[in-house]
Amino acid sequence: MAATGRPADPTPPVPSIVAEDVWVRFLIRYHRQEVTLRETLVRLFERSRGGSHPNGRWRDGFWALRGISITVYPGETLGIVGSNGSGKTTLLKTLAGILGPDRGRVRVRGRVGCLLSFGVGFNATLSGRENVYLNGSILGLSRRTIDERFDRIVEMSELGEFIDAPVRTYSAGMRGRLGFSIAVHIDPDVLVLDEVLGVGDAAFRAKAGTILQHLRREQKTIVIASHDMHLIRTQCDRAIWLDQGRIRMEGAPAAVADAYLKSAERPPAPTGGTTHAG
Repeated sequence: MAATGRPADPTPPVPSIVAEDVWVRFLIRYHRQEVTLRETLVRLFERSRGGSHPNGRWRDGFWALRGISITVYPGETLGIVGSNGSGKTTLLKTLAGILGPDRGRVRVRGRVGCLLSFGVGFNATLSGRENVYLNGSILGLSRRTIDERFDRIVEMSELGEFIDAPVRTYSAGMRGRLGFSIAVHIDPDVLVLDEVLGVGDAAFRAKAGTILQHLRREQKTIVIASHDMHLIRTQCDRAIWLDQGRIRMEGAPAAVADAYLKSAERPPAPTGGTTHAG
């Protein structure tokens, strides 16, 4: 009890994801065929000094993410919107631990399940069945656990007998459904998705939406990047708009989606920092 006689405030939830002033840089390099040993040695020397190639063929690179700071809590679904090249996939890869930040830091609590692009993580020469076991083992599941969840994975993916066909014969929708099914059945604490619900028919999207709602009730954390504004409005608790690697706006999903869509209808304005919307 507090001194006033009122119950003390409950302990605030521990964030699932904390990103603090995250910057990610990609090097841009222009190559040409080496003609002489001298050119090769000069280039190696310039690289070791961290400088540029004398002909301008080595550059410092570009910042795909610039000072990103976000906090996401258990049971929360965060939507990410932005044009192609705005940094959405880079941010997801950084949150999932696939990329490390060049500046700042990221902390994620618990097991992470992710589906970032269709076919990534699959061995195209193996069957869907073999890829389920391969992906499950990489994510730390025992064979017994995969055995127990296998039928549910196949049922959700709607692959049927095609589960034993090579993944190289799958359509993008089939690969996406299988990847989503694996990702949600590893029982993740944090689920990171990149346009996964854009594949499949309306029935599969409805099924996936129901599963996401179940995960939220189970206090799982979900981060979704999508161009589907209906998905952002209906499935997310909060949204951020990325523009040239920075957060241009953060707030209620409907407000962020509306602002983003309006911006696509007019010439881009100079960026001036983050806007918050209730």
